[in-house]
Amino acid sequence: MGHINTHLQKKINQLPKKTGVYLFYGSTGSPQAKKEIIYIGKAINIKERAKNHFQQPSYRDHLFINKVSKIDFITTDSEIEALVLEANLIKQHLPKFNVIWKDDKNYFYVAIEKNKQGLAYVYITHQPFNKIQGKKNDIKNKYIGPFTEGNALRKTLKFLRKVFPYYTSPSHLSNKCTWCHLELCPGPNPNLKEYKKDIKQLVLILQGKRKAVLYSLRKEMAYASLAHKFEEAGRIRDKINALLQVMLHTHVIENGNFKNQNATWDETQTTLQEILQIKKTINKIECYDISNIQGKQAVGSMIVFIDGLPDKSQYKKFRIKMKNEPNDIAMLQEVLGRRFLHPKWSYPEIMLIDGGKAQLNVAIKTKSHHRGAKKIKIISIAKGRQELFIEGQKQPIPLKSLPQEIYNLIKHLDDEAHRFAISYHKKLRKNVLLS
Repeated sequence: MGHINTHLQKKINQLPKKTGVYLFYGSTGSPQAKKEIIYIGKAINIKERAKNHFQQPSYRDHLFINKVSKIDFITTDSEIEALVLEANLIKQHLPKFNVIWKDDKNYFYVAIEKNKQGLAYVYITHQPFNKIQGKKNDIKNKYIGPFTEGNALRKTLKFLRKVFPYYTSPSHLSNKCTWCHLELCPGPNPNLKEYKKDIKQLVLILQGKRKAVLYSLRKEMAYASLAHKFEEAGRIRDKINALLQVMLHTHVIENGNFKNQNATWDETQTTLQEILQIKKTINKIECYDISNIQGKQAVGSMIVFIDGLPDKSQYKKFRIKMKNEPNDIAMLQEVLGRRFLHPKWSYPEIMLIDGGKAQLNVAIKTKSHHRGAKKIKIISIAKGRQELFIEGQKQPIPLKSLPQEIYNLIKHLDDEAHRFAISYHKKLRKNVLLS
């Protein structure tokens, strides 16, 4: 285990192989300084995850691993509870080595805001006070977090939405949407009392109060049964069972290979930061592609990579609204303009554009009109000349001169965006031919 003392090694051997949260204590000052929590993490297997910090340390682990003098843990009944507990403990203790590489924009928050009609809608944001839209954190809005892992949080909300259907935007169509038919959305005419109750219970779950929610639901079911409202009692029973199923049997935390994947991404990220000349942590990359035939059935795709891996739950497709003219640059400008109108999707650190210098310039110009997007680094890939253009750098870089891991990442992003755009374009063409 490297430079680990006998006391710590014994403690690690005693850790449980259960889901939960582990806490590293240490001193960030003099040896006589009071011991404090310096790092908090979550795991499916606490023992293996804690051991990996010492056996296979990433470059981040090296910042604090020699300072650890004590290890503690809290087990949970589920992965979702581990995710929520980690967020609550980080918020409470602000461990130095969780915070040191995570500024406010790199943490994730669940935003629960209200529209003009007073109906709540839910989304994930990096901006807990939604400064981009100029909204204040008043009593009407809630921001729950910070959560360290976006993928786990998105999965958690996806499963909880099956139990507590909710809106994801401030407005709804006058007719039922796709989510309505999947019973994941309250629809255009919701039962206001039930919806408010669902949102309240969703908030409690995200705050780690599962037992309080279950107690409330069981109490409500008992009252309905006593009043001979058996249909209502059955509906509540089904909700209780669904919630238990989601909470106890849903996998949202990465498996045991996560550490090795994370270490690999850490190395790739460091190289990418050097090439792009940026210092901030790279968590999210978006890539865009345009597909059309002479301007017809024109579409745009947006694909998302988190920590170097595709996250298909965040992919977006755009049907181009401009006239049917073969103008890829204008189409790209339209797609990016529409994307920047959705800060609630959370902006990436990097945007990769399919195209050369002209596409790079139009992307830079488009983002300049959106204050919250100005810190995004724009890069573009010119496949004809096999070059990578980088915002702020005069000369492009030949793709063949890139380190292999960066070349692979760029190609994977571009290929995936092209595949996603082509599949949507073919679908539209097929619909036209059939009609």
